[in-house]
Formats: sequence, structure tokens, C-alpha cells
Amino acid sequence: MNARTEPAVIQAALEHASEHHLSNAHLDALEEETIYILREVAAAFERPALLFSGGKDSLVMLRCAEKAFGAGRIPYPLLMIDTGHNFPEVTDFRDFRAAELGAELIVRSVEDSMARGTVRLAHPGESRNVHQSVTLLEAIEEFRFDALIGGARRDEEKARAKERIFSHRDSFGQWQPKAQRPELWTLFNTRLQPGEHFRVFPISNWTELDVWQYIARENIALPSIYYTHAREVVDRRGLLVPVTPLTPPQDGETVQIRQVRFRTVGDITCTCPVESLAARAEDIVIETLSADVSERGATRMDDKTSEASMEKRKKDGYF
Repeated sequence: MNARTEPAVIQAALEHASEHHLSNAHLDALEEETIYILREVAAAFERPALLFSGGKDSLVMLRCAEKAFGAGRIPYPLLMIDTGHNFPEVTDFRDFRAAELGAELIVRSVEDSMARGTVRLAHPGESRNVHQSVTLLEAIEEFRFDALIGGARRDEEKARAKERIFSHRDSFGQWQPKAQRPELWTLFNTRLQPGEHFRVFPISNWTELDVWQYIARENIALPSIYYTHAREVVDRRGLLVPVTPLTPPQDGETVQIRQVRFRTVGDITCTCPVESLAARAEDIVIETLSADVSERGATRMDDKTSEASMEKRKKDGYF
């Protein structure tokens, strides 16, 4: 994504957006579906929780939950699985937003799992991102959650495109793609056996563009790193890797200061920004229209290893 988008591209994107995408009816339909699913979870399950990272997708879900139940009346807690290596701008905003809503926020840390010995790193510098599944499954057992609401979307990654909105997990927290239940006519099967649970993805049918259009329409506040800012980075195999104590420059790399923003946020050790001058949600809508690489493909180091990596992690209990 180029920080200096050509005027002709901007004009074409604006015309395309005006004609096809910036439709309130389209966003209204997505919002209505999400609200319906959020209410269905509240009605069908005894101990649900909403996974809340402070990222843009979970903030969109939270806005829909406010509309579904009313401010201060969301009927399930917010759950965050913290690697201990998250961007402070995001975790600070997570705490602020939960307090603003008066919502119960539960945080469980991979570091606690490491202290218990249930997570063991191969080496101190290993990314903790993949180990979130262990801590998540421990939290499910601790609180006996029977449904976890997540902000994954089908356009993010191939494995996520296979998943149902109500995604069944067995008693080991595992996803079995070939054993998924059909969801015809928006009828969701919520039957569980003891020890099983569901992952529910109310914004499955949204795209990155839909999310940014909705953020712009609803004027949803986001962590500052989603918008343009100056940051030290190194160019590593086509990715702009942020320079931090966890991700220092490697031999031969030159540290540069670039104007960047994050398309997605996650563990510092595997999340990269893109070059951008976009300072408002409306600017990002235009950039997204001209983007030819998915947000995970453009910004996540851990998804570069193989196409099957996400599917394997999901089978092991990942989000």
C-alpha cells in the first residue's frame, strides 16, 4: 500500500465507493445480522463471553452489542487473552473502553500459563501468539464458558473462510472442519454435549472495507496506532517490522522512520504496520478500496510460513 496514492486512483476509488459500497442499507443489513447473532448467543447459552482485544473488529462488535442490549447492559463479560507482548496503545484503550461501558473485563495472560508450566517456549524470543490457545482453553475451563464470541471475518484468511458463524468445538477445544453443522436459512444449531463449547463469529460476513465504513459512519474511537504516525521500522522480506525491544534490527538492517499505520493489531513479535498517511477512517476506506493484499497477508509475520498454519492452529483451539 503506497502512502502517496496517485490522484487518479483516489478518484476512481471515490467513484467506486460512491456507486457500490458506501450504502447505508448495506451496512444496516450487516449490523442487523450481527445484532441478531449477539442476541441469539445471549438467549441460547448460559455462560458466554465476548473476546475483546481492543482492536478494530472487536470494537465494531462492541458497538453492535451496545445497540443490541443498551449501553451498560451487555449480558456477558469481555475476555482478553494477553500475550504480555501487546502494543500498550491497544491494551490501554481496551481498559478505557471496558470501563466506559461499565462492562466486566476478564484478562488471562500467557505469562500465567508459562508460570504454571502449561506453556513452554522453545527459546525466550519465541512469539507467544501461537500459545494463546492454551491460555484460552484454560480460561474456558476456569469460567466454564459455553460460547465465545470472536471478531474473525471470512475475508481475513482461507481457514477462517471455511468456518461457520456458530463454530462447534469438541471437549478438547478442537475444531473439526469436516464435522461442521449446516447453517441454512440463518438457523443456527446450538446443541452442546458436556464439556463442549461454541465459537461464534457475528461479523463473519463483513469485509475489511465494511469494517472501516462502519467505523467511519458510527464515529467509533480506535487506538491511535490504526492511524498514520511516525515509527521506526526495518524492511524485512517485504514487511515493515517495527523496531522495539522485542523486535530489534537484525545484522545489516537499516532503521528508518516511516509514516505508517496498523491494519490489524496483535502480538508485537508478529504484527507489522503498512506505510500510510491516512489520518481518518474515511482516508482508510479509500486506501482499502485500492489494496490488493489482505490485511493479514500484508502485516502478519506468523502467517507467512504456510497456508495450512492457521487451520492447524484453529484445530488446536486457536480463535
